[in-house]
Amino acid sequence: MTVPSHPSERAVPAGEHPSRRWSSIPEQLDAFALATPDAPAVAFPAGELTYAELRAATLDAARVLLAADVESGDRVGLLRREATVHDVAISIGAMRIGAIIVPINARNKVRELSHVVTHAGLSILLTAEEFARVIDDAKVRETCPVFLVGDETLEAAAGFVSDADIAERQATIGRDHIAQIIYTSGTTSDPKGCMHTHATLLAEGENCATRLEMQPGDRFWTPLPMFHCGGWQALLAAMSRGACFSHVGTFEGAKALDQLEQQRCTHAFPAFELIWSDILHQPRFDQADLSALRMVMNVGPPEHMLLMQNRLPTAKQVSSMGSTESAGSICIGGPHDSLDDRMRTSGAPLLGAELKVVDVETRDEVEVGGVGEMLFRGVTLFAGYYRDPEATAESMTEDGWFLSGDLVTREAHGGVAFVSRMKDMLKVGGENVAAGEIEGHIINHPDVAQVAVVGAPDARYGEVAVAYIQVEPGATVIDIDIVEFCTGQIASFKVPRYVRIVTEFPVTASQKVRKVALREQIAEELRAAGITEAPKLPRRA
Repeated sequence: MTVPSHPSERAVPAGEHPSRRWSSIPEQLDAFALATPDAPAVAFPAGELTYAELRAATLDAARVLLAADVESGDRVGLLRREATVHDVAISIGAMRIGAIIVPINARNKVRELSHVVTHAGLSILLTAEEFARVIDDAKVRETCPVFLVGDETLEAAAGFVSDADIAERQATIGRDHIAQIIYTSGTTSDPKGCMHTHATLLAEGENCATRLEMQPGDRFWTPLPMFHCGGWQALLAAMSRGACFSHVGTFEGAKALDQLEQQRCTHAFPAFELIWSDILHQPRFDQADLSALRMVMNVGPPEHMLLMQNRLPTAKQVSSMGSTESAGSICIGGPHDSLDDRMRTSGAPLLGAELKVVDVETRDEVEVGGVGEMLFRGVTLFAGYYRDPEATAESMTEDGWFLSGDLVTREAHGGVAFVSRMKDMLKVGGENVAAGEIEGHIINHPDVAQVAVVGAPDARYGEVAVAYIQVEPGATVIDIDIVEFCTGQIASFKVPRYVRIVTEFPVTASQKVRKVALREQIAEELRAAGITEAPKLPRRA
């Protein structure tokens, strides 16, 4: 028996999903720009644009890309740190001409950036000056042309592109056209590119807005970057209602609180406890007027969720659960759920989403209250991993269920509660980190014979990476050597905060490293030493 959707929402087959009224994301934007041209569409610290102004900005971006000879199906890379209206305009502008936007994690270092650029086969990379060094070190220009956002040469050439040229391209776009590829860490050594169509992205926006009971005139706030599915989920939810998407740009607690108050935001999606707690503990929080805020989406243990709910009792706090493969949330708590359900569970599946929970060994569905792996399929399921049919096949069952690798428990009323992860994955400050990716880099150190990476509990980041190292005979390696070998080559949140040199690893009968034993070992070591937060990484000269 599959997990039922929320009882307040009528179950609909995929063919009747309300998002089907749009053929593409640009078409949805165009419709609201025509119907409510003066309504606020996007708001950033530098200012906001109406729906008519946002539409015009996406058309300008489409002209720039056409002037750069971008064709339908080409991959357009976007590497930027601070979210601005440019991220939205360029992304939807690329979609207008049938191109595929590839938002790139701004925290990527040489190894990750080189992999994404090469694997995606980018036709162009749009970026900012701050990334010049990592782009040069990764030899990106040998693979594709690189331009700064606002490049005068492209802007001048864009003047020769007509609206008719753009309309001709947009007319060829269908719901099943790939609109976006977001690279996400998997259990293998390199990130995988999740492909999403206009249909899946539109459905995710509709689903989120429906569960949160969003309305025209609402403002949906988030600090989540636009190179993550979370930032896109908030944008698409707002656009599905003709509401406003509010983004803080780069997160700072004081600035975020100001924006939430001044813009009278109605919904917030901080997602991570670390972010929301920063806002809740701002010195002037008790004086801030957040009376417009109705809903807050967060993730955290029930005890912490309750503490955050009590800190802001006027807004209903709910949890959610999802993945990049599902374009964002699969489940979200509802405003009419009980306090206990909102604190303990991630809510029921969204409209057009199917979930079932199966026993890890037998693959039979578990009874209510039992723990098993969550399987998912439905209107927001991704179109597969780009250029990786093997990984796609491994992630799916023959009858189309995605294997999440997450252990959950389901309840009789439909709520789903997260238990733990099956995959060899760390969650560092909200970022998914594949242990294999870190191991794949460290093993290249000439003095390392074997490496195993696990997570250690951390009060600030949830968990951090720990590298257990076995060195080559006669080699002398200390922990700082490994840290320095990683620094600048992989993202800082992936760099091990603890390194332990060992002579042997605990192994299973089949000679696989028993990572569960290593996790228990580091957790006990830190507990005994009274260490709750990892040391900061040393600064590079």
